Amino acid sequence: MAKPDGFLEYGRVTPAYRPVEERVMDFREIEVPLDEEALRRQAARCMDCGVPFCHSYGCPLGNLVPDYSDAVYRGDWKEALDLMHSTNNFPEFTGLVCPALCEASCTLALDEAATACRHIELQIAEKGWEEGWIVPEPAPVKTGRTAAIIGSGPAGLAAAQQLARKGHSVVVLEKSDRIGGTLQYGIPNYKLEKQLISRRISQMEQEGVKFETDVAVGDDLSAKYIMKNYDAVLITSGTPKPRDIAVPGRHLKGVHFAMELLTQQTKLLYGDEIPADELIDPCGKHVVVIGGGDTGADCVGTSIRRGCKSVTQVELLPAPPEEREAGNPWPEWPRIFRTASAHLEGCDRVWSVLTKKFYGEGLSSDGASSGGSSPGGLSSGGLSSGGASLEGNERGRVTKVGCARLQWEGRGFTEIPGSDFLLDADLVLLSMGFVPHRESKLVNDFGLEQDSTGSVQVDDGYHTSVTGVFAAGDAVTGASLVVRAINHGRRAAEMVHEYLSGL
Repeated sequence: MAKPDGFLEYGRVTPAYRPVEERVMDFREIEVPLDEEALRRQAARCMDCGVPFCHSYGCPLGNLVPDYSDAVYRGDWKEALDLMHSTNNFPEFTGLVCPALCEASCTLALDEAATACRHIELQIAEKGWEEGWIVPEPAPVKTGRTAAIIGSGPAGLAAAQQLARKGHSVVVLEKSDRIGGTLQYGIPNYKLEKQLISRRISQMEQEGVKFETDVAVGDDLSAKYIMKNYDAVLITSGTPKPRDIAVPGRHLKGVHFAMELLTQQTKLLYGDEIPADELIDPCGKHVVVIGGGDTGADCVGTSIRRGCKSVTQVELLPAPPEEREAGNPWPEWPRIFRTASAHLEGCDRVWSVLTKKFYGEGLSSDGASSGGSSPGGLSSGGLSSGGASLEGNERGRVTKVGCARLQWEGRGFTEIPGSDFLLDADLVLLSMGFVPHRESKLVNDFGLEQDSTGSVQVDDGYHTSVTGVFAAGDAVTGASLVVRAINHGRRAAEMVHEYLSGL
């Protein structure tokens, strides 16, 4: 390394957030980037540790953290960019939204603060765009082989770019109205501004990748048609089915899946028109977010920016410890208490809480009162994954969430007697993760085998049970991280290329 003792001379510095009172007024990026000299000092902290667990254990992509850090320290940003692109198609995406598995496994993290790998990665990519070094890289020779990629999330985009650069003709089919999958509609603008996606899409289009939106395979196009017209198919459709909750009152108006809010918010920022009766508007409302993960935190930040009256995030599990426990040693990912930027903006967090009921008020189809705001006025009705309407023309609207506190013992819990309480709730957002979709028209149309969890089953080469059809990303692994999806897409592209080359 250029400065082996840099970690002794410089402390860890990470980007500051814009002031809360400023950033909650818009949806722009919240981090204030470090200047070039500060970044050079942070790169100097990457020590000559001998065995760099950051990329050999931590990073799913195997990003060459010591190498690109050394290049940044020496001021050779072009070399740093080339090193980064050798393992990662989209370092600006991971530089913003990755939880930084590399930092958790950094050797420095054994005793002190880890190297600021994630922010260095982001700045390398931004320097590349600023200097005009990131340009289309079309294949010099076309192979004549064709590939269809179903799904345009991080796995699909990475695979598409890799295959196009090998000379194959690639089309990406996306059921939504815009390209990007979870990058586009699952992550708020204040964490990932959408022009970053647009410039990569433009690069890929100039490399020969074709994108088609509003195409739902299994509905708009059949598997038979796709297999007849393309030499290989790669399914990167993600895990679009959110986990639901089966409690009384689930049918009430105002109870929505998290992705419904996040998708609408992105559409609103694009200037799309949302019908008034479909608009999920947190403004002036008491918001309850059920689920303590990152998507839940994204709902918190979005609700605050939309002017909610209050927001509470409810989690079934107990609060994690402040520091690693004995059973969670380095270099494993530390299962510790974390605070997202949104939590600093004004959010109540409650742990070890079971959601038992949604209470509501409204009118029945005949105009008679169907309940009040008290627990005794619980509206009745069936459950469904999408909150289907009741019999009649009206559903009551949620007003409160009934909860109980839990006592955890190991992996089991019991309700604490007499601990029931109510939370005011004009809007409830369900953010409890995602589940494989066993009834997926896409999977069933291709006739793909599924594993015990309901995910698409593949072999070591990402090949499904159908010849010429591959699968990767969350459709195979279940819901995971953007960085893992990119890795899956790159590796699957290698297998698809090998298959096409043998035809």
